Amino acid sequence: MADLPQIMDANLPMSIDSQTVFPWLSLIVLLPIVGALIMPFLPTQESKNSNLPRNIALVILLADFLIVVLALANLFDPNSESLQLVERLQWLPSIGLEWSLGVDGISAPLVVLSGLITFLSAAASWKVKQKTRLYFALLLIQASAQALVFLSQDFLLFFLAWELELVPVYLLIAIWGGKRKLYAATKFILYTALASLLILISGLALALSGDQFTFNLSEIAAKSFTGNFGIFCYLGFLIGFGVKLPIFPLHTWLPDAHGEANAPVSMLLAGVLLKMGGYALIRFNVQILPDTHLILAPALIIIGIVNIIYGALNAFAQDNVKRRIACSSVSHMGFVLVGIGAINALGISGAMLQMISHGLIAAAMFFVTGSFYERTNTLSIPNMGGLAKALPITFAFFLASSLASLALPGMSGFISEITVFLGITSQEGFTSLFRAITILLAAIGLVLTPIYLLSMCRRVFFGPRIPALSIVKEMDARELSIGLSLLVPTLVIGFWPRIAIDLYEVSTNALAQSLITNNLVPIS
Repeated sequence: MADLPQIMDANLPMSIDSQTVFPWLSLIVLLPIVGALIMPFLPTQESKNSNLPRNIALVILLADFLIVVLALANLFDPNSESLQLVERLQWLPSIGLEWSLGVDGISAPLVVLSGLITFLSAAASWKVKQKTRLYFALLLIQASAQALVFLSQDFLLFFLAWELELVPVYLLIAIWGGKRKLYAATKFILYTALASLLILISGLALALSGDQFTFNLSEIAAKSFTGNFGIFCYLGFLIGFGVKLPIFPLHTWLPDAHGEANAPVSMLLAGVLLKMGGYALIRFNVQILPDTHLILAPALIIIGIVNIIYGALNAFAQDNVKRRIACSSVSHMGFVLVGIGAINALGISGAMLQMISHGLIAAAMFFVTGSFYERTNTLSIPNMGGLAKALPITFAFFLASSLASLALPGMSGFISEITVFLGITSQEGFTSLFRAITILLAAIGLVLTPIYLLSMCRRVFFGPRIPALSIVKEMDARELSIGLSLLVPTLVIGFWPRIAIDLYEVSTNALAQSLITNNLVPIS
């Protein structure tokens, strides 16, 4: 089989803007793997250096995050829609597999988000004492897999990274989870493994179609996929990536996983893994299958609306704090679907901002929940009450994250959801009736959100006082630092959204413009 071409046409939808001399992206991906390989050689838990695995993981993840920030700040041009810092290396030419990495405006903010939350997740794992070498090795592998998903420009490499991250998550839930950890971990792996099969089939079908066999995403995007074939691949990706997003009714693994996972793992699940699903939908369903996306965009919006309302209603039925927040995530990720379905610059921009915003807010909520679980040893809402007096700082953090989640003006959740609404209202390709119904139903979800979140705050922190919980200790300096690292960005983005929007706006505008240029008008 002939080797794949080394240079792509600059006019392709995902063209290369520049190639980098130093492999910064490879360093970002491989540095945590090196750290994971070191872990087996460190002292065992019983030795006096039992904290060494945690400290090494923290140093490596912090270094990795700083490399991401510095590389993007100095080498990434947000005013270019093209791939940047590109690296292409023939890996297994016999099957067409390349080590092909690149970053653009769509992936750049999510790589930063992934690096930040993974580091903070490791910092939140301070009290993990069981099998610490394995635990932090899995976190490091997870960090590499997440970065590789966002940076891969080869379908096989993307799929390998997508599959690789399943293993650490499964083990992190199955070993360090709660009483029903094996059930939750098994349910997670079954859902995601079956979804991965659909992703693989759809990706291979795209790679093998046409005159040119290629796994390179830019070259696949240059092909044309229409008719039943395009619909088949689109639906395969929608279901496959939708499980991770998650979309109704493929979401049922999420409340179980969050309910049993420890707080740091829940931070990763909500903060990064769900965003991988949204990112992949933009990258594959919109960028590679624009003709089919045009046809099915209204269906995507309908699914998003179902997510918003069903997730909110289901949250009311949850008496477990983490399960209620998990259902809230299902609802909030519905706005990502609605934004993607709007097929215009505002809608896609809103979807991107919602992923960034929700990643920070959900991670903050799960972190604070884990903080008071360590002190109360319960997540049952009826078994808690009056914690505001004993834990005033914890209450302040939980209330702030709840207000951000319900889209309080001045916080990131408000600007992201408003942008999605503007995307729908400005899309004249949909009928006025369709737009009005969409906005009305999405607004119902917005009304329900403060009810189930603030009622949870009231019952947990201001309900009847539980005597056994009156002597718990407040958050320490480490926990305060982690909480502030998640909440401050939501305030910064809320008051100054351009700091996030500028990273991806050129890319999302170009993506929307390409649909207009090719006379792709939405069908309602």
